[in-house]
Amino acid sequence: MIKGVNRQVVEITQTQCEYFEKVLFFIKPEYSAVSEGDLKERATIIAQSAGMPPAARLKKNRLRLALSMGAAACAGAAVSGTVFLVASFI
Repeated sequence: MIKGVNRQVVEITQTQCEYFEKVLFFIKPEYSAVSEGDLKERATIIAQSAGMPPAARLKKNRLRLALSMGAAACAGAAVSGTVFLVASFI
């Protein structure tokens, strides 16, 4: 979130991509003198080329999530078992 910053922004609402409704481009200060038409044209080209992330990246994220959940379950079981053993000796 940007607060209290005066920046030039180009908003593209027709992305022609089913995944994105709207794209915002923040213009670098050194390019603020470029015409609005040129900026919108360039932004539209970039927005139209956007697509779904590669499948390999999605699979990697799922694998990472599954491994994290499994590790958390094992750690929880280990802590519970330790507490149970300590409590049974008391």
